[in-house]
Amino acid sequence: MKRHHKDLVQYLTATMSIISGITLAFLSFFLNQHDIEDSILWYIAQTFVYAGSIFGVSAYVNTKVGEIRAMLTDNGIVNNITENELSDDD
Repeated sequence: MKRHHKDLVQYLTATMSIISGITLAFLSFFLNQHDIEDSILWYIAQTFVYAGSIFGVSAYVNTKVGEIRAMLTDNGIVNNITENELSDDD
């Protein structure tokens, strides 16, 4: 699986989990006399933790890789690193 597909799958699952958590909260609230059960709250919390970890970790990694790439090219250690040279998805 190439990096683009992997990122796409991660972002799609994180987005779908957020949507499912919000939908479940609204349905539980309006269909259950304005009360949300503890298990529903737990599920919503897990979806936010999962989505936050997907978005946060990927943003952190992309930032650090960009910093390392800039440092290596600025110091003249490596000339013009491409994305294909960094990935080992042969």
